[in-house]
Order: sequence, then structure tokens, then C-alpha cells
Amino acid sequence: MRTTRALVASAAVVATLGVAAPAAVARDGMPVSPSNIVALPSVIARGGQLTITVDNCPGGGTATSNAFQRTTLTRVHGTDTAKGTATINNDAQPGSHDITVNCSGRTLTRPAAFTVIGGVRGGLGGSSSTGATPTDMAIGGGLVAAAVIGGGLFWMRRRSEKRI
Repeated sequence: MRTTRALVASAAVVATLGVAAPAAVARDGMPVSPSNIVALPSVIARGGQLTITVDNCPGGGTATSNAFQRTTLTRVHGTDTAKGTATINNDAQPGSHDITVNCSGRTLTRPAAFTVIGGVRGGLGGSSSTGATPTDMAIGGGLVAAAVIGGGLFWMRRRSEKRI
């Protein structure tokens, strides 16, 4: 029984080393592909600045998206991380956007890396078809009228107390 346990333990160790060995060879023998693209802030308005950070990109590279111009990524001193700042185009479409990174000829795309929010609808005033309905206006007007009447009654009562 002890021999069986020893063989199972040995097989587990050999299997673990067998799985880890290709990763070690890829790290030391070949260039490493970029990984872990992070875009901050994840929700941004048009014209805002987006910070892009990429791991395993020691030589720097470029980042592209349909929401901003090609951006240069530079190595963060003492690490294998590259970082860059992109300015979102003023005509970028609202919604989720991908980022594609190219580091030393190797590319990585992160789908839906950040979201561009649209602008506000200004200048329409009361002519907008969305917003307050006639019912909302009636309720608001009733609350204002109740406040005016209540304030007037309170003020009249305070005046009569001063006469006593």
C-alpha cells in the first residue's frame, strides 16, 4: 500500500513539473506576449484622458482604438510594464471600445476595455419630449402651492402671537 502512495505522489510531482516547464522555457527562451491591458478610468467622456497600462511589454509599444489616435506606450522604469495616455476623440461614438496593443511585434486585444459616454442634450428647455410630463408638473405645482399656503398660515399665526 505504501508503494502505491509513493508512486501516486511521484506521478503528481512529475505532472506538476511537466506543466510548469513549458512556461519557464517560453519566459526565458522566447519573447513574452503582452498581457493584462488596463484602461483607467473605465468610463470616460469625449475629450478625456485615458491611461493605458500593459504588463509584459518591457520594450514599450503602441495602443490603438477607434476612439483615440495611436498612442505610444513607454516602459515603466524597473518593470516589464508599459504605460501611455490617450485622449478620447471628440467625435468618438458612445459605448464600449476595444484596445489593441502592439509590443515588439506581438499584439493583444482587450474587448470592451473602456466605455465612452455621450454628451448631454442642452438647449432644448421645455420643448424636449422627454423629461417632466404634465402629471409631474401638476404634482410639483401642487407641492409648491402647499408650501406657500403653509408658510403663509405659519407667518399669520406668528403675527397674532406677538399681539398678546
